[in-house]
Amino acid sequence: MAQFQEMMRQQLESSMHAELEKLLDTSTGAEREVSKKDFEGFKNIFHRFLQVKGPSVEWIKIQRPPEDSIQPYDKIAARGLPDNVADSLNKLVVVKLNGGLGTSMGCKGPKSLISVRNENTFLDLTVQQIEHLNKTYNTDVPLVLMNSFNTDEDTKKILQKYTHHRVKIHTFNQSRYPRINKESLLPVSTNLSMTGQNSEGWYPPGHGDIYASFHNSGLLDQLIAQGKEYIFVSNIDNLGATVDLHILHHLVSQPNGKRCEFVMEVTDKTRADVKGGTLIQYEGKLRLLEIAQVPKAHVDEFKSVSKFKIFNTNNLWISLAAIKRLQEQKAIDMEIIVNPKTLDGGQNVVQLETAVGAAIKSFDNALGINVPRSRFLPVKTTSDLLLVMSNLYSLDAGSLTMSPKREFPTTPHVKLGSSFTKVQEYLTRFESIPDMLELDHLTVSGDVTFGKNVSLKGTVIIIANHGDRIDIPAGSMLENKIVSGNLRILDH
Repeated sequence: MAQFQEMMRQQLESSMHAELEKLLDTSTGAEREVSKKDFEGFKNIFHRFLQVKGPSVEWIKIQRPPEDSIQPYDKIAARGLPDNVADSLNKLVVVKLNGGLGTSMGCKGPKSLISVRNENTFLDLTVQQIEHLNKTYNTDVPLVLMNSFNTDEDTKKILQKYTHHRVKIHTFNQSRYPRINKESLLPVSTNLSMTGQNSEGWYPPGHGDIYASFHNSGLLDQLIAQGKEYIFVSNIDNLGATVDLHILHHLVSQPNGKRCEFVMEVTDKTRADVKGGTLIQYEGKLRLLEIAQVPKAHVDEFKSVSKFKIFNTNNLWISLAAIKRLQEQKAIDMEIIVNPKTLDGGQNVVQLETAVGAAIKSFDNALGINVPRSRFLPVKTTSDLLLVMSNLYSLDAGSLTMSPKREFPTTPHVKLGSSFTKVQEYLTRFESIPDMLELDHLTVSGDVTFGKNVSLKGTVIIIANHGDRIDIPAGSMLENKIVSGNLRILDH
């Protein structure tokens, strides 16, 4: 039986290699060379995908991480900062994951170009933050954007507007992998082009691709040659992911033999984060456990806040020299995420992806740092957008901070219904963003609009029935209210 399975695997692999060669033959020059490099990575992930048997973790072997492997942020910050902060900053590169589109929020083009505050986009805020650091400390921290073939062209056009800012910006592209038919496990594309029928035949393989594509681009070596030692990697839509001088100082001040090569910022789970990946100890190494790897019987246990108390923010600090070493040794090990998709024509395909944090187990002296929740402020939906556009936050040099006027440091729970999903539609429903300083919970469903200077406090639930419309009048103050159907306002 095992022999037969091995034969089948080999057959599938040689069929795949033949198909990839055919695809390469449909192009010439630079495009062919880039695709050839990409396909080397794809062959590797495909080979591993065929080898995998059963779940990637044995639940019984999972242990809680040792006490010292996840440090509280306060302990790291208590050490204070050195006089020469500039020396540490000059060893740093900021990398933003910029491969995603704004489609989930109803926007065309890169997500990083959506306006989030005072006409500033995610990218504007990132540039302002780094420029502020470079001016304050007289340093040269560069910004690197990892684009995908979906975002590269539009991003490069917009980068021209930053030419006179004090921040050097580099870009490199994620790989482009072929989507494979769920049944035949062969590519659905017939040539290397991105147009027509083939436009759906390709995908960027998740942010775990950063190690290979950063290395292949030549940028990694270039930055090492400039004396850079660490990258700070985060999602461009996480507005809490600013450069933290205490974590940076902790990294660069360690003795050489004990250098920490990988820091993952984690934060305490709330009910909203039960699906987030968590850190575990597994076979003597710190390891990221994602919900996709959890056997069905243990999913509830994984989601429980009592056993797994923290989750990964995807703010990561990684040694450049270590990435180079591990890439050259082909020693970065990341679990494969099998992502099933259905194309517009109804065809079922599979995408093989990896996640950047999953490589933690390949690095030496890896560490988790339990950071304040404020370092995790992702904008995935218009509900998140409402929070960051409101007076809950103030904006200073590209960084958002919670208003000191809010008594509780926690963010309110906001749930906007489907009429608010698209950014353009959401914006037309608010004449101005309500005062939310004393809000705990907001649920809005149906056709609802808000006049100017509305104030929301405590728990506010607004539900317009199908066919009804509710207009919250200008200047209204709703505190612990349920507003329903025909604008009856009830105490909550």
